[in-house]
Amino acid sequence: MEIHETKIPGCYELLPTQFKDERGSFVKTFHEQVFSQHQLDTKFAEEYYSVSKRHVLRGFHFQLPPKEHTKIVYCVLGEVIDVVVDLRMGSPTYGSFEMFSLTAEKGNLIYMPSGLAHGFYVTSETAIMMYKVSTVYSPEHDTGIHWSSVGINWPCSEPIVSKRDSEFIPLADFNSPFVY
Repeated sequence: MEIHETKIPGCYELLPTQFKDERGSFVKTFHEQVFSQHQLDTKFAEEYYSVSKRHVLRGFHFQLPPKEHTKIVYCVLGEVIDVVVDLRMGSPTYGSFEMFSLTAEKGNLIYMPSGLAHGFYVTSETAIMMYKVSTVYSPEHDTGIHWSSVGINWPCSEPIVSKRDSEFIPLADFNSPFVY
């Protein structure tokens, strides 16, 4: 597995080794020893997935302290534009974002420490996104910032967004409890 630093401290793009043959492919997305060697979190409490159609935009989501979590995301079907936003006060990249193309074909993953917001936009007909998180989902700590408040030039000006996501506050109005 290759581990690449991104411009956001503590956020990494992971490129697992893929084994391909006439049957298809096999991809190992997690290996405790490799993660430990790179000081990446290895304790995960939940794993889940979402199924979304083309033009769906989900995000930007995160959990507030004390239920914040490290998150790993990857696409097992289709393709998405995946985005992380740094919400950690004192971080050299506070308020900035980084975009990634996550595809089932490439098999890449994004590792996010707590204090980063996450969202994605579906560019394929359908996409299945996997999430691995270090804390259990807590509805009272789960929140987000508005998808259009970060300065991203999304491929679609009117994406399909949930009512909840459309009501999130802008980044400029978010009083961050996260500290770098």
